[in-house]
Parts: sequence; C-alpha cells; structure tokens
Amino acid sequence: MRKLILFIAMSSFVSAARGSDDETVKVFILAGQSNMVGQAKDKLLDHQATAPETKELFAHLRKDGKWIVRDDVFIKFGERHGGLTVGYGAPGRTGLELEFGAVVGDHFDAPVLLIKAAWGGHSLYRDFRPPSSGLPDEKVLKAELEEAQKRVEESNKKRDRTDPLPTMDDIKAAYGKSYRLMIQEVLDTAKSYETLFPALKGKKLELAGFVWFQGWNDMFGGVEKEYAAHMKLFIEDVRKDLGAPQLPFVIGVMVQNGSKPAEGAMLTLQEAQLAMEHAPAFHGNVTAVRTDVLVDKAAEALYPHWRERLEEWERTGSDFAYHYLGSAIWFNRIGRAMGEAMLKLMK
Repeated sequence: MRKLILFIAMSSFVSAARGSDDETVKVFILAGQSNMVGQAKDKLLDHQATAPETKELFAHLRKDGKWIVRDDVFIKFGERHGGLTVGYGAPGRTGLELEFGAVVGDHFDAPVLLIKAAWGGHSLYRDFRPPSSGLPDEKVLKAELEEAQKRVEESNKKRDRTDPLPTMDDIKAAYGKSYRLMIQEVLDTAKSYETLFPALKGKKLELAGFVWFQGWNDMFGGVEKEYAAHMKLFIEDVRKDLGAPQLPFVIGVMVQNGSKPAEGAMLTLQEAQLAMEHAPAFHGNVTAVRTDVLVDKAAEALYPHWRERLEEWERTGSDFAYHYLGSAIWFNRIGRAMGEAMLKLMK
C-alpha cells in the first residue's frame, strides 16, 4: 500500500530541480490538530484590523477597507477552497495560514498552494501515528478495547440501546487514521487541483514544505514520553510517502502555557519538538519555531479576568489558553514566524 502511495505521490509532483516559476506551483502542507485548524474569531480580526491601536498589524492583509483575497496564494481545507483570505480556520475563524501564506506568497514569483489537513483533538500517539511506529503493545490494545467496550455497555444500559461493542479491529484501525487521511488529502488535491483552482490549470505542483502544529492531546496518560520517537518517524514517513526525502519541515512548539515556563508533560513535549532540528538526519531541513516568544501580551494579561471584562476581552482575544487565547495577533505572529523559518530552510 505504501509503495502505491509513493508511486502516486511521485507522479503528482515535479521536483524542485526541474520546475521553473512560470510552470510550477509551490505546495505547502499544513497539518496538526485544533491550533492548526485555526481558532482566532473573524470578528476579532475585523475589529483589530480597524482599531487605531492594532490596525497597522493587519494593514498588509487589507485593501480599500476589505480583506485581500490573494490571486497568487490558494488554499484547500476540507470542502473549502479558493484564494487565501480570512476564514480558513474553524467555522468563523482564522489560523496561522493567513500570515504564513502571505510570507511565502510574497517571496515566490510562482503561485502557492496551501493544503491544510487538521482535525481538533487528534494526537500523534494515536491519530497521526506514523506507519513506522507500528501498533502499541498487545496489552495496551487489550486494555483499550476493554475500556471502550465498557463505555458502550454503560451507554446502552443508560439509553436502552443495543449498539454493537467495539472490536479489536476497531481499536487498531484508529491508530494512524489521521495520518492516512492527511496523505490522502494531499494526493486527492494533487489530482483535482486544476478543477479546484482554474487559475492553476496547466501548471505542475512542486512539493515545497511541511508545517506541523500539534501536541495538546499527547500530554495525557504518559504518552508524552513517546512523542520524540513518533515525531522522528512521522517526519521520515511523510517524506517517504510523498516522495520528498529532504522536504523542509517546520514544527510549531506547543506553548499553551503562554510566556510562563512549561512544566511536566508540556515541557517534555516542548523538548521533544525542539530536539527534532538537532537530529543528525534532520540537520538543515527541519526546524522548530518557539511560539511562547510570540505571545500576545495584551491578551495574556486580560485572560484571567475575561469573564468580568467580557466586552474588552472580545476586542482582544476569543478563546481559551489551549487555543492560544484565540488571539488573532498571536496566530498571525506564529504564521509569519513559520513562513520565515520555512524560507530559511528552503535556501
């Protein structure tokens, strides 16, 4: 199966060496969980883009009082696709793709295509588990099956239902499901991009880079200790399955603690993500971007009091700490930093 995926992938993309800017499209994959989905409310962006104290931060993304819809940067996220603008995050929200796309789009003469594969609440340990990690120990799987069956039995009893109990095959199938969906999303887009984006008709796709923003769901149950091992195999497997052995890889370092030093499982995850760029095999082609240094300090200061100062909060942030406070400023800073890191790797 993986050999078939590799064959399809290699036939879908031209190599960077053969492509020229007038005939190729630079393709970047954006993958991860809810923070890659994007959690800054669009109404917050609309406010801050016109508020005197913040509008300069958004000026390059607007023209004539409206958000620019790029005609040189395109995006596919689920069923949505088109020129890059606000609104390609969770419903009514925007993520790091807005500023990332602006950075790479301004840099290249060639058009850019962003393929976003992200789902909230998905772990690397289970959902995005790379093929080379294999399955967990049989004892772990058996315990998971027993727990899953118990939940269904209790639900059936409470609701007077007869839903079938999960099987071991169901438990095993969940491991790596998001990884497989991610690869399939890239390949499906590669097959249909000329229909999805008529402006790109006749051009060839050039796989240019991969951006990873994920981690929250790996902080529980002790699986954070395995994150580094799975992350290394994830990078290697993505490159194998997409036929791009040196594909530049940018990792956003998880810091839902804001500017405060991380502790416990979160610190373990941060260290695992930061360690990737120092692995000998990844030298010069993988980098990690610290997101704590980019924190929106105004949102961070107001967050503990947001319930009492709701009207002020809605002009500053739009979500909880695990979603980077829903800060449009913070998400944009992260996107810009990732874009600049990607260009540096590509050199």
